[in-house]
Amino acid sequence: MNSFKILFILLIANSLFAQKKVFVVDIKDEIDFSMTRTVTKALEAATEKKADYILVDMNTYGGLLDEADKIKTLLLNYPKPVWVYINDNAASAGALLSLSCDSIYMAPGASIGAATVVNGTDGMALPDKYQSYMRSKMRSVAETNHRDTSLAEAMVDPNVVLDSTIKKRGQVLTLTTHEALKYGFCEKEVNSYSDIFVHNHVTNPQIIRYEPSATDGIFNFLMNEIVTAIIIFIILGAFFMELGSPSGIPSIIIVLLGVLFFLPRYNAGLIQNWEILLMVAGIILLLLEIFVIPGFGVIGILGIVAVFGSLGMMMLNNDYFNFELVSGSMLSTVALTLFLCLLILVGLFFAFSSKVLNNKFFRKVALTETMTTNTKLNHIENSIVSHTHLLQQTGIAHTDLRPSGKIELGGEVYDAVTKGDFISKGSKVEIVAVFNNSLVVREKQ
Repeated sequence: MNSFKILFILLIANSLFAQKKVFVVDIKDEIDFSMTRTVTKALEAATEKKADYILVDMNTYGGLLDEADKIKTLLLNYPKPVWVYINDNAASAGALLSLSCDSIYMAPGASIGAATVVNGTDGMALPDKYQSYMRSKMRSVAETNHRDTSLAEAMVDPNVVLDSTIKKRGQVLTLTTHEALKYGFCEKEVNSYSDIFVHNHVTNPQIIRYEPSATDGIFNFLMNEIVTAIIIFIILGAFFMELGSPSGIPSIIIVLLGVLFFLPRYNAGLIQNWEILLMVAGIILLLLEIFVIPGFGVIGILGIVAVFGSLGMMMLNNDYFNFELVSGSMLSTVALTLFLCLLILVGLFFAFSSKVLNNKFFRKVALTETMTTNTKLNHIENSIVSHTHLLQQTGIAHTDLRPSGKIELGGEVYDAVTKGDFISKGSKVEIVAVFNNSLVVREKQ
Protein backbone atom coordinates (compact mmCIF):
# COMPACT_ATOMS: atom_id res chain seq x y z
CA MET A 1 0.00 0.00 0.00
CA ASN A 2 2.85 2.38 0.87
CA SER A 3 4.59 1.50 -2.40
CA PHE A 4 1.45 2.39 -4.31
CA LYS A 5 1.31 5.81 -2.58
CA ILE A 6 4.95 6.48 -3.37
CA LEU A 7 4.43 5.57 -7.02
CA PHE A 8 1.36 7.80 -7.21
CA ILE A 9 3.28 10.73 -5.70
CA LEU A 10 6.13 10.22 -8.15
CA LEU A 11 3.74 10.23 -11.10
CA ILE A 12 2.14 13.46 -9.88
CA ALA A 13 5.54 15.04 -9.38
CA ASN A 14 6.67 13.95 -12.84
CA SER A 15 3.58 15.44 -14.46
CA LEU A 16 4.12 18.71 -12.60
CA PHE A 17 7.83 19.05 -13.24
CA ALA A 18 8.18 17.30 -16.61
CA GLN A 19 10.20 19.25 -19.17
CA LYS A 20 7.85 21.31 -21.35
CA LYS A 21 8.26 21.39 -25.14
CA VAL A 22 8.25 24.75 -26.90
CA PHE A 23 8.01 24.57 -30.67
CA VAL A 24 9.49 27.64 -32.44
CA VAL A 25 8.21 28.74 -35.87
CA ASP A 26 9.87 31.60 -37.77
CA ILE A 27 7.79 34.13 -39.71
CA LYS A 28 10.59 36.35 -40.95
CA ASP A 29 9.87 36.71 -44.64
CA GLU A 30 7.07 37.97 -46.87
CA ILE A 31 3.79 36.28 -46.07
CA ASP A 32 2.95 34.35 -49.22
CA PHE A 33 1.96 30.83 -50.29
CA SER A 34 5.42 29.54 -49.28
CA MET A 35 4.96 30.91 -45.76
CA THR A 36 1.50 29.33 -45.52
CA ARG A 37 3.02 25.99 -46.46
CA THR A 38 5.80 26.45 -43.89
CA VAL A 39 3.45 27.31 -41.01
CA THR A 40 1.08 24.46 -41.92
CA LYS A 41 3.94 21.95 -41.91
CA ALA A 42 5.35 23.41 -38.69
CA LEU A 43 2.09 23.08 -36.75
CA GLU A 44 1.66 19.52 -38.02
CA ALA A 45 5.18 18.72 -36.79
CA ALA A 46 4.45 20.38 -33.43
CA THR A 47 1.38 18.17 -33.01
CA GLU A 48 3.40 15.05 -33.83
CA LYS A 49 6.04 15.98 -31.25
CA LYS A 50 3.33 16.79 -28.68
CA ALA A 51 4.55 20.33 -28.10
CA ASP A 52 3.15 22.17 -25.09
CA TYR A 53 3.53 25.66 -26.54
CA ILE A 54 4.00 27.29 -29.95
CA LEU A 55 6.34 30.28 -30.13
CA VAL A 56 6.14 32.36 -33.33
CA ASP A 57 9.32 34.37 -33.92
CA MET A 58 7.98 37.34 -35.90
CA ASN A 59 9.74 39.92 -38.06
CA THR A 60 7.81 40.77 -41.24
CA TYR A 61 6.48 43.73 -43.16
CA GLY A 62 3.45 41.72 -44.28
CA GLY A 63 2.46 40.14 -47.56
CA LEU A 64 -0.55 38.62 -49.26
CA LEU A 65 -3.87 39.12 -47.50
CA ASP A 66 -5.44 35.80 -48.52
CA GLU A 67 -2.37 33.83 -47.37
CA ALA A 68 -2.28 35.77 -44.08
CA ASP A 69 -5.93 34.87 -43.55
CA LYS A 70 -5.10 31.16 -43.94
CA ILE A 71 -2.26 31.38 -41.39
CA LYS A 72 -4.47 33.38 -39.03
CA THR A 73 -7.01 30.55 -39.01
CA LEU A 74 -4.28 27.98 -38.30
CA LEU A 75 -2.99 29.98 -35.31
CA LEU A 76 -6.43 30.73 -33.88
CA ASN A 77 -7.55 27.11 -34.06
CA TYR A 78 -4.40 25.51 -32.70
CA PRO A 79 -5.30 23.69 -29.46
CA LYS A 80 -2.13 24.61 -27.51
CA PRO A 81 -1.13 28.10 -26.32
CA VAL A 82 0.43 30.18 -29.11
CA TRP A 83 2.87 32.97 -28.22
CA VAL A 84 4.35 35.49 -30.64
CA TYR A 85 7.69 37.21 -30.09
CA ILE A 86 7.88 40.38 -32.20
CA ASN A 87 11.61 40.95 -32.30
CA ASP A 88 11.36 43.90 -34.71
CA ASN A 89 8.33 44.34 -37.00
CA ALA A 90 4.78 43.01 -37.18
CA ALA A 91 3.43 45.25 -39.93
CA SER A 92 0.37 44.86 -42.14
CA ALA A 93 -0.50 41.15 -42.39
CA GLY A 94 2.07 40.54 -39.63
CA ALA A 95 -0.15 42.53 -37.26
CA LEU A 96 -3.12 40.30 -38.10
CA LEU A 97 -1.08 37.16 -37.35
CA SER A 98 0.22 38.63 -34.09
CA LEU A 99 -3.30 39.43 -32.89
CA SER A 100 -4.26 35.83 -33.74
CA CYS A 101 -1.85 34.52 -31.09
CA ASP A 102 -2.85 34.02 -27.46
CA SER A 103 0.00 36.16 -26.08
CA ILE A 104 2.12 38.91 -27.64
CA TYR A 105 5.67 39.68 -26.47
CA MET A 106 7.74 42.47 -27.99
CA ALA A 107 11.42 43.30 -28.01
CA PRO A 108 12.57 46.85 -27.13
CA GLY A 109 12.12 49.08 -30.18
CA ALA A 110 9.68 46.73 -31.93
CA SER A 111 6.39 47.83 -33.50
CA ILE A 112 3.00 46.44 -34.53
CA GLY A 113 0.33 47.91 -36.82
CA ALA A 114 0.04 49.73 -40.19
CA ALA A 115 -2.32 47.09 -41.58
CA THR A 116 -3.99 49.07 -44.38
CA VAL A 117 -4.44 46.89 -47.47
CA VAL A 118 -2.43 48.32 -50.37
CA ASN A 119 -1.99 47.27 -53.98
CA GLY A 120 1.18 45.62 -55.11
CA THR A 121 2.08 48.18 -57.78
CA ASP A 122 2.49 51.59 -56.12
CA GLY A 123 1.56 50.92 -52.48
CA MET A 124 -1.66 52.93 -52.65
CA ALA A 125 -4.60 51.91 -50.46
CA LEU A 126 -7.08 49.60 -52.17
CA PRO A 127 -10.84 50.36 -52.36
CA ASP A 128 -12.89 50.25 -49.17
CA LYS A 129 -14.19 46.71 -49.79
CA TYR A 130 -10.67 45.44 -49.05
CA GLN A 131 -10.25 47.73 -46.04
CA SER A 132 -13.63 46.64 -44.70
CA TYR A 133 -12.61 43.00 -45.02
CA MET A 134 -9.31 43.63 -43.21
CA ARG A 135 -11.05 45.69 -40.49
CA SER A 136 -13.43 42.83 -39.82
CA LYS A 137 -10.56 40.34 -39.59
CA MET A 138 -8.57 42.55 -37.20
CA ARG A 139 -11.64 43.25 -35.09
CA SER A 140 -12.55 39.55 -34.95
CA VAL A 141 -9.14 38.28 -33.81
CA ALA A 142 -8.81 41.13 -31.31
CA GLU A 143 -12.20 40.30 -29.83
CA THR A 144 -11.37 36.56 -29.73
CA ASN A 145 -8.17 37.19 -27.74
CA HIS A 146 -9.71 39.94 -25.54
CA ARG A 147 -7.90 42.95 -27.00
CA ASP A 148 -9.23 46.42 -27.80
CA THR A 149 -11.14 46.11 -31.09
CA SER A 150 -11.09 49.86 -31.83
CA LEU A 151 -7.28 49.89 -31.69
CA ALA A 152 -7.20 46.88 -34.00
CA GLU A 153 -9.46 48.64 -36.53
CA ALA A 154 -7.39 51.82 -36.29
CA MET A 155 -4.39 49.84 -37.55
CA VAL A 156 -6.30 49.47 -40.84
CA ASP A 157 -8.54 52.54 -41.11
CA PRO A 158 -7.03 56.04 -40.69
CA ASN A 159 -10.51 57.47 -40.10
CA VAL A 160 -11.16 55.54 -36.89
CA VAL A 161 -11.46 58.15 -34.15
CA LEU A 162 -9.30 57.58 -31.06
CA ASP A 163 -7.92 59.74 -28.31
CA SER A 164 -5.46 62.22 -29.84
CA THR A 165 -2.74 60.93 -27.51
CA ILE A 166 -2.96 57.56 -29.27
CA LYS A 167 -3.16 58.73 -32.90
CA LYS A 168 -4.29 61.63 -35.03
CA ARG A 169 -7.24 61.35 -37.40
CA GLY A 170 -6.11 60.45 -40.91
CA GLN A 171 -3.26 58.24 -39.70
CA VAL A 172 -3.21 54.47 -39.36
CA LEU A 173 -2.15 53.20 -35.98
CA THR A 174 1.28 51.71 -35.29
CA LEU A 175 2.19 50.90 -31.70
CA THR A 176 5.67 50.82 -30.22
CA THR A 177 6.52 48.25 -27.58
CA HIS A 178 5.78 50.67 -24.72
CA GLU A 179 2.51 51.81 -26.32
CA ALA A 180 1.44 48.22 -26.93
CA LEU A 181 2.09 47.49 -23.24
CA LYS A 182 0.15 50.57 -22.17
CA TYR A 183 -2.94 49.71 -24.23
CA GLY A 184 -2.99 45.97 -23.52
CA PHE A 185 -1.73 44.76 -26.89
CA CYS A 186 1.41 43.25 -25.41
CA GLU A 187 1.91 41.07 -22.33
CA LYS A 188 5.52 42.01 -21.66
CA GLU A 189 8.63 43.64 -23.09
CA VAL A 190 11.26 40.91 -23.45
CA ASN A 191 14.82 40.61 -24.66
CA SER A 192 14.85 36.89 -25.43
CA TYR A 193 12.90 33.66 -25.34
CA SER A 194 14.06 33.14 -21.75
CA ASP A 195 12.10 36.17 -20.55
CA ILE A 196 8.95 34.69 -22.12
CA PHE A 197 9.53 31.35 -20.38
CA VAL A 198 10.08 33.02 -17.02
CA HIS A 199 6.91 35.10 -17.46
CA ASN A 200 4.92 31.90 -18.09
CA HIS A 201 6.63 29.90 -15.31
CA VAL A 202 8.12 27.45 -17.80
CA THR A 203 11.36 26.12 -16.34
CA ASN A 204 14.14 24.69 -18.51
CA PRO A 205 11.91 23.94 -21.56
CA GLN A 206 12.94 21.78 -24.50
CA ILE A 207 13.12 24.16 -27.46
CA ILE A 208 12.35 22.59 -30.84
CA ARG A 209 12.86 24.89 -33.82
CA TYR A 210 11.08 23.97 -37.02
CA GLU A 211 13.36 23.63 -40.03
CA PRO A 212 11.75 23.35 -43.47
CA SER A 213 12.28 19.95 -45.08
CA ALA A 214 14.35 19.33 -48.19
CA THR A 215 11.08 19.00 -50.14
CA ASP A 216 9.93 22.43 -48.93
CA GLY A 217 13.28 23.88 -49.94
CA ILE A 218 13.03 22.32 -53.40
CA PHE A 219 9.46 23.57 -53.87
CA ASN A 220 10.43 27.11 -52.85
CA PHE A 221 13.48 26.94 -55.15
CA LEU A 222 11.37 25.81 -58.11
CA MET A 223 8.92 28.67 -57.52
CA ASN A 224 11.70 31.26 -57.70
CA GLU A 225 11.06 33.65 -60.61
CA ILE A 226 14.50 33.15 -62.19
CA VAL A 227 14.31 29.36 -61.93
CA THR A 228 10.82 29.45 -63.43
CA ALA A 229 12.05 31.47 -66.40
CA ILE A 230 14.92 29.04 -67.00
CA ILE A 231 12.52 26.07 -66.92
CA ILE A 232 10.25 27.69 -69.51
CA PHE A 233 13.19 28.55 -71.79
CA ILE A 234 14.47 24.97 -71.68
CA ILE A 235 10.98 23.60 -72.45
CA LEU A 236 10.76 25.83 -75.53
CA GLY A 237 14.19 24.70 -76.74
CA ALA A 238 13.37 21.03 -76.17
CA PHE A 239 10.09 21.44 -78.07
CA PHE A 240 11.85 22.67 -81.21
CA MET A 241 14.59 20.07 -80.88
CA GLU A 242 11.94 17.35 -80.84
CA LEU A 243 10.25 18.82 -83.91
CA GLY A 244 13.52 19.14 -85.80
CA SER A 245 15.14 15.82 -84.84
CA PRO A 246 12.62 13.52 -83.14
CA SER A 247 14.40 11.24 -80.69
CA GLY A 248 12.12 11.11 -77.64
CA ILE A 249 14.69 12.62 -75.28
CA PRO A 250 13.48 16.24 -75.70
CA SER A 251 9.92 15.01 -75.06
CA ILE A 252 11.03 13.40 -71.80
CA ILE A 253 12.74 16.67 -70.81
CA ILE A 254 9.54 18.61 -71.59
CA VAL A 255 7.41 16.29 -69.43
CA LEU A 256 9.85 16.35 -66.49
CA LEU A 257 10.26 20.13 -66.53
CA GLY A 258 6.51 20.56 -66.97
CA VAL A 259 5.97 18.56 -63.77
CA LEU A 260 8.59 20.69 -61.97
CA PHE A 261 6.75 23.83 -63.08
CA PHE A 262 3.19 22.69 -62.31
CA LEU A 263 3.51 20.52 -59.18
CA PRO A 264 4.81 23.05 -56.60
CA ARG A 265 2.44 25.74 -57.82
CA TYR A 266 -0.59 23.49 -57.86
CA ASN A 267 0.33 22.16 -54.42
CA ALA A 268 0.55 25.72 -53.10
CA GLY A 269 -2.83 26.61 -54.62
CA LEU A 270 -1.22 29.08 -57.03
CA ILE A 271 -2.53 27.29 -60.13
CA GLN A 272 -6.29 27.15 -60.49
CA ASN A 273 -8.17 24.57 -62.56
CA TRP A 274 -9.52 27.22 -64.93
CA GLU A 275 -5.95 28.32 -65.73
CA ILE A 276 -5.06 24.75 -66.69
CA LEU A 277 -8.16 24.55 -68.90
CA LEU A 278 -7.19 27.85 -70.54
CA MET A 279 -3.74 26.49 -71.38
CA VAL A 280 -5.19 23.25 -72.78
CA ALA A 281 -7.60 25.28 -74.93
CA GLY A 282 -4.70 27.37 -76.22
CA ILE A 283 -2.68 24.28 -77.15
CA ILE A 284 -5.70 22.80 -78.98
CA LEU A 285 -6.15 26.02 -80.96
CA LEU A 286 -2.48 26.00 -81.96
CA LEU A 287 -2.66 22.37 -83.08
CA LEU A 288 -5.77 23.13 -85.15
CA GLU A 289 -4.02 26.09 -86.74
CA ILE A 290 -0.88 24.09 -87.57
CA PHE A 291 -2.38 20.81 -88.76
CA VAL A 292 -5.97 21.52 -89.85
CA ILE A 293 -6.52 25.14 -90.84
CA PRO A 294 -4.32 26.43 -93.69
CA GLY A 295 -2.14 29.46 -93.10
CA PHE A 296 -1.76 31.21 -89.75
CA GLY A 297 -4.47 33.58 -88.61
CA VAL A 298 -6.90 34.39 -85.83
CA ILE A 299 -7.06 30.86 -84.41
CA GLY A 300 -3.28 30.69 -84.06
CA ILE A 301 -3.08 34.13 -82.45
CA LEU A 302 -5.83 33.20 -79.98
CA GLY A 303 -3.92 30.00 -79.16
CA ILE A 304 -0.71 31.91 -78.42
CA VAL A 305 -2.58 34.46 -76.27
CA ALA A 306 -4.30 31.67 -74.31
CA VAL A 307 -1.08 29.72 -73.71
CA PHE A 308 1.02 32.72 -72.67
CA GLY A 309 -1.84 34.27 -70.69
CA SER A 310 -2.46 31.10 -68.69
CA LEU A 311 1.28 30.67 -68.17
CA GLY A 312 1.55 34.17 -66.75
CA MET A 313 -1.43 33.74 -64.43
CA MET A 314 0.00 30.44 -63.16
CA MET A 315 3.02 32.42 -61.99
CA LEU A 316 0.93 35.06 -60.18
CA ASN A 317 -1.27 34.96 -57.09
CA ASN A 318 -4.18 36.56 -58.95
CA ASP A 319 -7.91 36.28 -58.27
CA TYR A 320 -9.16 35.39 -61.76
CA PHE A 321 -8.47 38.61 -63.74
CA ASN A 322 -8.04 40.77 -60.64
CA PHE A 323 -4.34 41.60 -60.09
CA GLU A 324 -4.75 44.35 -57.47
CA LEU A 325 -3.10 42.27 -54.72
CA VAL A 326 -0.16 41.16 -56.91
CA SER A 327 3.06 43.04 -56.20
CA GLY A 328 4.40 45.35 -58.87
CA SER A 329 7.79 43.63 -58.86
CA MET A 330 6.15 40.25 -59.47
CA LEU A 331 4.05 41.63 -62.33
CA SER A 332 7.16 43.13 -63.92
CA THR A 333 9.13 39.91 -63.53
CA VAL A 334 6.40 37.76 -65.08
CA ALA A 335 5.84 40.23 -67.94
CA LEU A 336 9.58 40.29 -68.69
CA THR A 337 9.75 36.48 -68.56
CA LEU A 338 6.87 36.08 -71.01
CA PHE A 339 8.35 38.69 -73.35
CA LEU A 340 11.71 36.89 -73.39
CA CYS A 341 9.88 33.59 -73.96
CA LEU A 342 8.17 35.09 -77.01
CA LEU A 343 11.48 36.35 -78.38
CA ILE A 344 13.10 32.97 -77.81
CA LEU A 345 10.13 31.26 -79.46
CA VAL A 346 10.57 33.38 -82.60
CA GLY A 347 14.33 32.86 -82.58
CA LEU A 348 14.01 29.10 -82.19
CA PHE A 349 11.49 28.97 -85.01
CA PHE A 350 13.94 30.56 -87.44
CA ALA A 351 16.87 28.54 -86.08
CA PHE A 352 15.09 25.19 -86.43
CA SER A 353 12.71 26.00 -89.32
CA SER A 354 14.63 23.99 -91.91
CA LYS A 355 14.74 20.89 -89.74
CA VAL A 356 11.12 21.26 -88.66
CA LEU A 357 9.85 21.57 -92.21
CA ASN A 358 11.91 18.54 -93.28
CA ASN A 359 10.40 16.45 -90.52
CA LYS A 360 8.58 13.49 -92.12
CA PHE A 361 5.40 14.29 -90.17
CA PHE A 362 5.38 17.89 -91.35
CA ARG A 363 5.93 16.81 -94.94
CA LYS A 364 2.64 14.94 -94.70
CA VAL A 365 0.61 17.91 -93.49
CA ALA A 366 2.39 20.98 -94.81
CA LEU A 367 3.29 22.38 -98.20
CA THR A 368 7.06 21.92 -98.64
CA GLU A 369 7.35 22.97 -102.26
CA THR A 370 5.85 26.07 -103.84
CA MET A 371 5.50 27.25 -107.38
CA THR A 372 6.31 30.92 -107.32
CA THR A 373 7.93 31.72 -110.66
CA ASN A 374 6.88 31.73 -114.28
CA THR A 375 9.78 29.38 -115.01
CA LYS A 376 8.22 26.64 -112.88
CA LEU A 377 4.81 27.20 -114.46
CA ASN A 378 6.32 27.03 -117.92
CA HIS A 379 8.09 23.81 -116.93
CA ILE A 380 4.75 22.35 -115.89
CA GLU A 381 3.02 23.50 -119.06
CA ASN A 382 5.83 22.08 -121.23
CA SER A 383 5.64 18.69 -119.49
CA ILE A 384 2.21 17.71 -120.71
CA VAL A 385 1.98 13.94 -121.05
CA SER A 386 -1.76 13.23 -121.05
CA HIS A 387 -5.25 14.60 -120.49
CA THR A 388 -4.50 17.54 -122.77
CA HIS A 389 -8.08 17.46 -123.94
CA LEU A 390 -9.15 18.63 -120.49
CA LEU A 391 -7.31 21.95 -120.67
CA GLN A 392 -9.43 25.05 -120.01
CA GLN A 393 -12.36 22.94 -118.84
CA THR A 394 -14.16 23.64 -115.56
CA GLY A 395 -14.67 21.11 -112.79
CA ILE A 396 -15.56 20.94 -109.10
CA ALA A 397 -13.09 20.40 -106.20
CA HIS A 398 -13.94 16.90 -104.98
CA THR A 399 -11.76 17.40 -101.88
CA ASP A 400 -9.88 20.30 -100.33
CA LEU A 401 -6.76 21.07 -102.37
CA ARG A 402 -3.88 22.04 -100.04
CA PRO A 403 -2.30 22.17 -102.67
CA SER A 404 -2.94 18.59 -103.83
CA GLY A 405 -6.27 16.80 -103.83
CA LYS A 406 -8.92 15.61 -106.26
CA ILE A 407 -11.37 17.27 -108.65
CA GLU A 408 -14.52 15.99 -110.38
CA LEU A 409 -15.04 16.58 -114.09
CA GLY A 410 -17.68 14.99 -116.32
CA GLY A 411 -18.50 12.38 -113.68
CA GLU A 412 -14.81 11.34 -113.37
CA VAL A 413 -12.46 12.04 -110.44
CA TYR A 414 -8.90 13.18 -111.23
CA ASP A 415 -5.78 13.93 -109.19
CA ALA A 416 -5.12 17.65 -109.16
CA VAL A 417 -2.74 20.23 -107.74
CA THR A 418 -2.89 24.01 -107.41
CA LYS A 419 -0.11 26.54 -107.88
CA GLY A 420 0.25 26.66 -104.11
CA ASP A 421 -3.17 28.10 -103.31
CA PHE A 422 -5.71 26.50 -101.01
CA ILE A 423 -9.02 25.63 -102.68
CA SER A 424 -11.89 24.35 -100.55
CA LYS A 425 -14.07 21.38 -101.42
CA GLY A 426 -17.01 22.26 -103.73
CA SER A 427 -15.32 25.26 -105.38
CA LYS A 428 -15.27 25.62 -109.17
CA VAL A 429 -11.82 25.04 -110.67
CA GLU A 430 -10.31 25.62 -114.12
CA ILE A 431 -7.67 23.28 -115.57
CA VAL A 432 -4.63 25.30 -116.71
CA ALA A 433 -2.00 22.59 -117.29
CA VAL A 434 -1.21 18.89 -117.02
CA PHE A 435 1.89 17.52 -115.31
CA ASN A 436 2.83 13.88 -114.61
CA ASN A 437 -0.74 12.78 -115.18
CA SER A 438 -2.03 15.33 -112.62
CA LEU A 439 -4.15 18.31 -113.52
CA VAL A 440 -2.92 21.75 -112.53
CA VAL A 441 -5.91 23.88 -111.56
CA ARG A 442 -6.82 27.27 -110.26
CA GLU A 443 -10.03 28.50 -108.65
CA LYS A 444 -12.45 29.81 -111.20
CA GLN A 445 -13.77 33.21 -110.25
